[in-house]
Amino acid sequence: MRPLAIRRREARPLPPLAVLVRSMAYVDVKMRWKKDASFDAVPVLSQARDLRPLVSLAGLLSPSPTPVSAVSKLRIPLEVPDRRVISFLRRFPAAFVESVGPEHNHPWFRLSGSAAGLLQEEREVFAARRADITSRLGRLLLMAPRRRLPLRAAQGMLWHLGLPEDYFRCRDYDIAQDGFRILTIGDSVCREEEDDGRELVLIDNGEHQEMPKSVLQMDAIRRFGSMETVPIPLFQSKGLRLKQKIEAWLEGFQKLPYVSPYEDFSGIDRDSDVSEKRVVGVLHELLSLFVTCSAERRRLLCLRQHLGLPQKFHRVFERHPHVFYLLLKEKTCFVVLKEAYLARGDTAIEEHPMLVVRRKYAGLMEESREIIRCRRSGKPFPSKHKDHEQIEDSEGANSAPILS
Repeated sequence: MRPLAIRRREARPLPPLAVLVRSMAYVDVKMRWKKDASFDAVPVLSQARDLRPLVSLAGLLSPSPTPVSAVSKLRIPLEVPDRRVISFLRRFPAAFVESVGPEHNHPWFRLSGSAAGLLQEEREVFAARRADITSRLGRLLLMAPRRRLPLRAAQGMLWHLGLPEDYFRCRDYDIAQDGFRILTIGDSVCREEEDDGRELVLIDNGEHQEMPKSVLQMDAIRRFGSMETVPIPLFQSKGLRLKQKIEAWLEGFQKLPYVSPYEDFSGIDRDSDVSEKRVVGVLHELLSLFVTCSAERRRLLCLRQHLGLPQKFHRVFERHPHVFYLLLKEKTCFVVLKEAYLARGDTAIEEHPMLVVRRKYAGLMEESREIIRCRRSGKPFPSKHKDHEQIEDSEGANSAPILS
C-alpha cells in the first residue's frame, strides 16, 4: 500500500508591520449624543424644516389673491411637512393671508406685505452679491474629483448654497456668465426638460484656475501664519467628559497631515486616520459653504460618491461631536457645524450674504405662531406692521375661518 500523502499547509505571508501598528493603535471612539439647547434656540436651525417650503411657496404666490388649487398638488416637490398644503399655509398667517374666493367659497391666499418685501429683498441680495454666492457652487464642483456633479444633485444643493431654486431652469440667470454649463454624459447640450444624464460642470473644467484654500487652511494661516499644521477647531459639548484614551487619540488626530478637499486623495489609505481627517475636512468645508452652515443628513448622504467619501462616512458625525452637532427635529436629523455658532467671531468662516434674509423669514414664522396664540386666546395681536392690521380686518369681513 502506498502511504498517504501529507498535504502541508502553505505558509501565508505575514501582514506588513504598518497594518499591525495601525490595528493596535486604533481607538474605537464611541461618544454618546449630548443635547445642546443653545442650538434649539437658533430660529434658522430649529425651524429649518418649515423654512424651505415657506420660501418656495412665497415664490409661487403673489401679493394678489391666488386660489389654493394652484399650489395644492405641490406638497411632495416642495417637501411640505403637512399632509395638505393648505394646512401649511394656515400655520403662517404672517406670511400668507387667507380670503374667500369669488365662487364656491374656495380659499384663496396672497402674500402679506412682509413676505412680499422679504422676497424682493432676497432677489436684491442675490443680484448684489451674485459673484460671492455663485462662487460657493463653483467650490462645490472643485471638491468633486471629476470636477462635475449630476444636475439633480446640484439642484438639491441650491437652497443650502443660497441660490434661487430656478437657477438652472430660468434663462434670465444665464449661468454661463457665472462659469457653469450643463452637459450630458456625451458632452452634448441636452434639452431643458430632460434631467437624466445631465451634469453641471465648470466651463474651464477647473484646469486653468488655482485651487482655493479651504476654510481650515485659511484659519491656520490666520492663527499660526503657515499651513504646516492644520488643526480642526473643537468645541466640547457641555457636560460631556472624554476618557483619557479618547483624549489622547483626539490630540494625535489633530497632529495628522491635512489633505485639502480640493487636492487629489487617490494615494491615501482609506482605512487610515489621515483619510478620516480628510473626510472631516470635506464635511467641514461643505457645511461652511451653506447659508446656515447646516444641512439635513440625508442631503449629505446623496453627495457621498460625488465627493469621494467612504460608504459609512456618516459615522464621522458620531466620532467627532466636537466638530459636528446632530440636531433632531420632528424625525429629521440636521448636521450643524459647531464652529459657525460657537466660535464667536474667532473663525475664518465667512457669513453667507443670504443669512440675514433667512433670519427675517424665521422671524416671520415666529410672528405667525404669536398671531395664532392671540387668536385662540381672543387677544389682539400687537403688530408692528400695518399689513397685519389689514389682515385682521379682512378676516372679520370676508375671510374663511382659520383651522388650527
